[in-house]
Amino acid sequence: MQEYVSEAIVLRIDPRREADGAVVLFTRRFGKVAARLRSVRKITSKLAGHLQPGNVVAVRLIEKHGLQAVDAVKKRSLEIAPADLNFLERLLPEFEADPELWASVAKDGIRWRGVLAHLGWDPERGHCAGCRAGLAEAFATETQEFFCAACASKLRPDEVIYILRE
Repeated sequence: MQEYVSEAIVLRIDPRREADGAVVLFTRRFGKVAARLRSVRKITSKLAGHLQPGNVVAVRLIEKHGLQAVDAVKKRSLEIAPADLNFLERLLPEFEADPELWASVAKDGIRWRGVLAHLGWDPERGHCAGCRAGLAEAFATETQEFFCAACASKLRPDEVIYILRE
């Protein structure tokens, strides 16, 4: 049984069965990982208060029939919208550590222009995939294309990241 310890940002927590759950973490040492949680929804759970989306936690994971989070301590909360955490989860690859991106998000929150550029989609060089004329003002996570504001307004809101000028 292997044990792993890392700082992490909680991206999402999902219920499983009656009292269990699953958590998706963006860890400093291992990148994005998903782990099972046992009895996290019971009132006596020691993990429930710590593992909330947007929290920076120190987490201990064990490898026993997949990853399982067995311990977590909240260090602080980040002021990140739940939709932004969802978009970040979609864009990050699993098990690829990225200490620079982790440090940036943990310190400054999500600045989409910088995050997208770091992940390989540079908004400064992007043009609208719809009209080919406008500058990149939005990024569609499903198609991984940039759009101007007018073309982005025609897409589903749950698949579009609006990039603010920073």
